[in-house]
This record gives sequence, C-alpha cells and structure tokens, in this order.
Amino acid sequence: MPPAVTPDRAAARNPRSRTTLGHQPVTVAWLMLVPAIILMVTFLIIPIILTFGLAFTNARLISPEPARFIGLDNFTRLFASPTFWRSLQNTVVFALVIVPVQSAIALGLALLINAKVRGVNFFRTVYFLPVVTSMVVVSMLWMFMYQPNGLINVLLAKIGIDGPDWLGDPRTALFAIIVLSIWQAVGMHMVIWLSGLQTIPGELYEAAALDGAGPWRQFLHVTWPGLRQTATFILITITIAAFSLFTQVNIMTQGGPLDSTSTVVFQAVRTGFQQQQTGYASAISLVFFAIVLVVSLIQRYLTRDKEARR
Repeated sequence: MPPAVTPDRAAARNPRSRTTLGHQPVTVAWLMLVPAIILMVTFLIIPIILTFGLAFTNARLISPEPARFIGLDNFTRLFASPTFWRSLQNTVVFALVIVPVQSAIALGLALLINAKVRGVNFFRTVYFLPVVTSMVVVSMLWMFMYQPNGLINVLLAKIGIDGPDWLGDPRTALFAIIVLSIWQAVGMHMVIWLSGLQTIPGELYEAAALDGAGPWRQFLHVTWPGLRQTATFILITITIAAFSLFTQVNIMTQGGPLDSTSTVVFQAVRTGFQQQQTGYASAISLVFFAIVLVVSLIQRYLTRDKEARR
C-alpha cells in the first residue's frame, strides 16, 4: 500500500505549490487591510492633501469663479484677525483648565472605585453614563440648566445667591462650558486610570505597608510610578480633545457672547461652511494642526520615561 501523501510532502514535490501556500497568509492579510486603507485614504489622507492645497487659494464652497492661488494671503489675514487671537486664547484657557482638573478628578474617582467594596459597580456605571450620552444631548440639557431661570439658578436662589446668565455673560460663558465638559468626559478617563491601577501588583502595596508606608506614601512611591504610562496617554488625549472643542460651543453659544467662547475649531467650521470661505478655513485648520502637534510633542517630551532621558 503506497504511503499517504501529506500536504508537506506534496509541497516538497511541487515548489510552485510551496510558494503559493507560503504567500497565501500575506495575500489574505493585505486583503483584510484593503477596507481600512480605503477608508484612511478617503477620509484622512485626501482631506489633509486638499487642506494643504486649498490653504493657499481663495477657494469658496460655492462660487462661479475657479479657485486662484494667492500665496500666503490667507495666513496674513488670519494672523491679523482679532477673532482668531481671541479664539486661540479661549482654546488655550480651556485646555489649561481642562487638562489638570479633569485628569485629577478622574484619577480620584478611579482610586475610589478601585476599592473592593459593595456597590462599586453601581458607581462605575453612574460615573461613566455621561460618556455614552451624545454630546449634543448633553449640551442641550445643560443649556436649559444654565438659563437665567434654569435649575442651577433656582438652586442658588434657595441659598440666597442670585445666579448670573451663565451663557449670556462673557465673564461666565466659557467657565460654564468648562464645567459641562469636565462632567461629560471625566468618566472616560476614570476608566483609563482604573485600567492602569489594576495593572499594579498588589504585592507592592503589601511590601509598602510592611515598611510602614501610609496611604499617601503608597500613592507617591507605588501608585503614581505605576501609572506613568497611563498618565502620559491621558494627558495627551485630554489635550487634543480640549483643543478640539466645538460641539458644546456650536450648540450652546455659537461662539458668543462677544466671541468669549469662540475656539479655533469653531472659527474654522463657521468660516468654511457658514461663510463658505474654504481657502481661509483651510488656513485656520493648518495653523490648528501645527499648534496641536507642537503641544503634543512638548507634552510627550516632558512626560517621557526616566530611562529615555539617559
């Protein structure tokens, strides 16, 4: 009876078959990557290329005249615009408040719900609930709460405080949006902090407790060093999200009053779609991209590991 021919023996007898079998996983991998590549090229690469091209033209969204190359005129106009500098100032102030406050609150909540106590899953759900709610819905709900006769002012009146027109006063409008943004997104970063906390071995806390370290010293010497990579990720993601502030402003204030809540992204969208100045909006987007890139690189450099500094 002749011996059975296995696939390996068949491939050894036929070199062409061996080559086909060897390249088959590579072919399947490329076929699986094709949808992702198409989406990335269509919605990322091509828009970036168009933005770079349109930023140096006078293109409009709807215009009978073709776009014309105008060099750096859009950037000259942008840097001379008081609205742009006010929008950039609002964006920077928003980021400077959001990044430390939101990350600190999220870390505090993560430390609280990391404890093994009864009912902790309920609080995890409550803290994370705003994250899964649409920002449009959240903004509309808070807009009603911020009305002069809204819930917040009603509660303040019960303790003898006359609440302001939160969204109608330039002195309080940006602060009101900051509070809303922290409340809505803190649950997401709480979950990220929590995942980092659960990677720290419990033996380290036991050893620290045996050495006489209290809760604060355990946090400084065990918890915080173990969260270094998590902290870097959170700080960068919060910073990028803070600089991208748009939905809350678009729903609640439309950049007002007196441009007190206008941001760079909101100005770019309003210029490109409402005012139909596509070339000028592209210039704003390029400047915004450069600012976020520089800030992220600086932040990554300052939060790099000690081993990388050597």
